[in-house]
Amino acid sequence: MHAQDLALFHAGRLLDAYDKLGAHCVKLDGGSGVRFCTWAPRAQRASVVGDFNDWDGRRHPMQRLDDAGVWETTVTGIGPGSEYKFEIENADNGRLVIKTDPYARAFPARANQNAVVTAPSAYRWGDRDWLELRSRWGWRDAPISIYEVHLSSWRRPAQGVATYEWLAEQLTAYARDLRFTHVELLPIFEHPLDESLGYQVTGYYAPTSRFGPPDAFRAFVDACHRAGIGVILDWVPLHFPKDMWGLAEFDGAPLYERDDPAMAEHPQWHTLIFNYGQPEVRNFLLSNALFWLREFHIDGLRVDAVSSMLFLDDARSGSFRPNPLGGRENLPAVRFLRETNAHIARTMPDVFTIAEESTSWPRVSQPVPRGGLGFSMRWNMGWVHDTLQYCAVPCAERPGAHHHLTFERLYAKNEHFVLALSH
Repeated sequence: MHAQDLALFHAGRLLDAYDKLGAHCVKLDGGSGVRFCTWAPRAQRASVVGDFNDWDGRRHPMQRLDDAGVWETTVTGIGPGSEYKFEIENADNGRLVIKTDPYARAFPARANQNAVVTAPSAYRWGDRDWLELRSRWGWRDAPISIYEVHLSSWRRPAQGVATYEWLAEQLTAYARDLRFTHVELLPIFEHPLDESLGYQVTGYYAPTSRFGPPDAFRAFVDACHRAGIGVILDWVPLHFPKDMWGLAEFDGAPLYERDDPAMAEHPQWHTLIFNYGQPEVRNFLLSNALFWLREFHIDGLRVDAVSSMLFLDDARSGSFRPNPLGGRENLPAVRFLRETNAHIARTMPDVFTIAEESTSWPRVSQPVPRGGLGFSMRWNMGWVHDTLQYCAVPCAERPGAHHHLTFERLYAKNEHFVLALSH
């Protein structure tokens, strides 16, 4: 990684960090190899271990590139398909950890913790007409009707297992027949626990291997676009699971999570909350959003659990550490959301972001220069609550409950709302 890239990364502004960190095939004099790069500021030693060196941390040590903890090495004679991890020794406590790559592009299987080296994608997209239409006739210009789907449980073939190709054929026909304009996929990123529905992510840069390799997911998106259907991803930048081979205590101590034990874990989900005050962590997440939009032609991101990101006291029953101003707002998270939304709006105006936000935070879907969070749209959680409450009223009593249906009109114009009867 060059000095300029290092400076941008440590400032939280290396927008293509996914092309710099992780594992990348390179051409060398007389051969080829793979360049590995990771961020581990508290490490006194880091190595690449894999099926190419018997998982021996003595074989391929990494070089520290700067004082802020970026490590890099190149291994010759290996290429796509090699499985690997990082072995990291903490300088403060001597703890030795073996971690999967935060920027890994693929994993061999759902339960396999090893990252896989991938070649640059050679997929040839066929959705030019869709992208041109999207640029001229975007989300602001026409109604949107979204079908939310969890691919693992939606449909299964009579024989064999579901693949991205099979799901694309089934889902495009189904959504088109019902006149949906978009499908929204519950988190498609690699995750080990089926019961989490994808919300406990361990591979932020890897589409789940349950249905095929990354290029097969590109073909899935391509098929949706050629059928006239947009693709929205449910994105999870709030938290990650505590699996010790993943992001948790990545260099032997808290790194991607907050280093305050009282505030690091979400008390309801028992997951670790991202440390938005760390520029490199913000960079990891911002680069991740751009990765899916650029590399997979995704049309929109539905950002999960925004309320939990915004408030330090979320699910804490009054026990929390206030921000430096004495308030309950998570100021670094607010900054991260604004930076991410502003960059997407500026560079990809035909792409949209949707906030799952259930509090009274103002101007969620207003532009950042006007004091907003910069989202394109916001889930109308109040409408969902009131509508379902009305439906639960016995028919004979509904004349006295019509206020549940009309109250939403009092604030309907405050935001760009999505009416979501969802999970």
